Amino acid sequence: MAAAAHHHHFAAHSVEYLGIAVAAALSWAGVPGPGEATLIAAGLVAAAHKLDIGTALAAAWAGATAGGIAGWLLGLAGGRALASAPGPLLGYRGRAISAGERFYERFGVIAVFLTPSWVAGIARMRWPQYLLANAISALVWALVVGLGAYVIGPAVGDVVADMGIVLTAVLVALVGAVVAGRFVRRGHSR
Repeated sequence: MAAAAHHHHFAAHSVEYLGIAVAAALSWAGVPGPGEATLIAAGLVAAAHKLDIGTALAAAWAGATAGGIAGWLLGLAGGRALASAPGPLLGYRGRAISAGERFYERFGVIAVFLTPSWVAGIARMRWPQYLLANAISALVWALVVGLGAYVIGPAVGDVVADMGIVLTAVLVALVGAVVAGRFVRRGHSR
């Protein structure tokens, strides 16, 4: 009877670890949201001794790595064609693609960590560099978020949410500054 109970317990956790991996894969492929929330929840549950933190982190890392590769392949296969298709802001999109290529060449791992995986594909980041950067970024993410939730508890959720808000505000400010600078330059040239 004890063996049957142990098997049921292991099977239930296997599904939970698979869920962690799937949520991480979805996030790293470009679907906003499920990865961080699931990994934070897994860290909290592991802190309550209901999951193994090592296995949860390994599942998150494996899922994030696989999702990052899937997103990169999507960006590589169709993202560039979509971003450079005729339509509104074509010139701006072309310059953004060129700037993205330079950004990935210059910052490598940091660029992969800070941007969605499909952007690396659009920027045509080379596969040896991308695979290594993706695996390292996924590991850092799993350790920081998962262990953070395990050690610190719910406060890490607030930190991750605040980082998202801060990064979004910084990106909006940068885009606004670039657009404003273009308008000012156009006004002075007339």
